[in-house]
Amino acid sequence: MTAAHTARTLSASASAPATLREMRWWDIEAVLVLERELFPDDAWSVGMFWSELADARHPGATRWYTVAEQGEGEGAERRIVGYAGLMAIAGEGDVQTIAVAQDQWGTGLGARLLQRLVDQAAEAECHDLLLEVRVDNDRAQRLYERFGFAPVGIRRNYYQPSGVDALVMRRQMTDADAGADVQGSEGTTDDGR
Repeated sequence: MTAAHTARTLSASASAPATLREMRWWDIEAVLVLERELFPDDAWSVGMFWSELADARHPGATRWYTVAEQGEGEGAERRIVGYAGLMAIAGEGDVQTIAVAQDQWGTGLGARLLQRLVDQAAEAECHDLLLEVRVDNDRAQRLYERFGFAPVGIRRNYYQPSGVDALVMRRQMTDADAGADVQGSEGTTDDGR
């Protein structure tokens, strides 16, 4: 395969919208690559992902994980360009993780992944949806605010080993949340512009 063919293939797959689907165990390796790229100081371990997925596919499941996959056509390379996870127990949901590959920033993929988590939380009959976000991650905070999350506290030294504080944000769920698209999420970017 020539360099020009590879460049055309990557360019074509980069322009195709990502498909959201359930995360499975065979996605962990690709998710870990992205996790380590985006969060080099406080990346989750392979064991953390295995543990989360172990509680995802049974009648009493409390975890739901989604991956965003890009690439189309027979024989085309497919790659994971984002992922997100939710924990829901006793009417309370918690966004466990959400991440989007840097070359996908500004495409709306972060909003699509977050909407998937909001929908899953509604389906799980959550009254509240919580998350933690690094205090220095303004882009993510703007996205969460667009989705109705509001700051409720700080967790000191939450992200380890870096020791960065986490801003705790909360969204009250409503009956209208399931399947509802957040006002303005279509056509806007992941960083709130």
